[in-house]
Amino acid sequence: MKKRIVLKIGSSTLTQGSNRISRGKIEDIALQLQLLKEEYEIILVSSGAIAAAHQFVEHQEGAKIEVKQALAAIGQLHLMRIFQEVCSDHSIPIAQCLLTYHDFNNEDAQNNIRNTIDTLLNFGYTPIINENDTVATDEIKFGDNDKLAALTSILTQSSLLVLATDLDGLYNQDPKTHRSAQLIESVRNLQPLIDSIEPSKSMLGSGGMKSKLESAMLAQEARIPTWILNGGQNNFLINAINGKSKFTKIDI
Repeated sequence: MKKRIVLKIGSSTLTQGSNRISRGKIEDIALQLQLLKEEYEIILVSSGAIAAAHQFVEHQEGAKIEVKQALAAIGQLHLMRIFQEVCSDHSIPIAQCLLTYHDFNNEDAQNNIRNTIDTLLNFGYTPIINENDTVATDEIKFGDNDKLAALTSILTQSSLLVLATDLDGLYNQDPKTHRSAQLIESVRNLQPLIDSIEPSKSMLGSGGMKSKLESAMLAQEARIPTWILNGGQNNFLINAINGKSKFTKIDI
């Protein structure tokens, strides 16, 4: 039986330090999906719709929510087009699922989501989930899809939640401002870290390490471990699975 992984890719990973989507990073993701498909069922939770819109519409930082919603509507189409083109080259059929956090509070919606994702995986399709930003603003405001990924992992009874970011994992200090910061490779008690962590957001992402730890705590309560790792590295998921890279494991 295949192991089921929810893999969340943030905007900072998809843009590779720029303000636009990196086709090369999506190539890297697609290749890993291809290499892992015999042993794993992977549900992809992808941010990046607003970043994808940057190629077509310029806007200032700090834009109003309704502007960001419009940008997400523009960019979602182009984000999925890139995924479709790249994944097709690697024989990875994909399907889009646009959800809101409110869907997870409704029993009928939960059943529909679960049944749809299960069926897509049985058909050999990789579900690509994003928040429906045109009708909801939670991801834009708060979490860069971290919480959405955690809720998806719980609903689909996944074996593992992987949060790919632009850092190697969780550090005891912010490594961007403290040279002596050390990677925490394994942790179980998250609340003290959540209470003390320094707020940090990427240029394009709406989340930070705090939102990742809060999401990991949700998964932890459902007995699902979480890995936080550097999605900017090539083969980041394969290397983590094979023990070839250092990252943070959040134990259950």
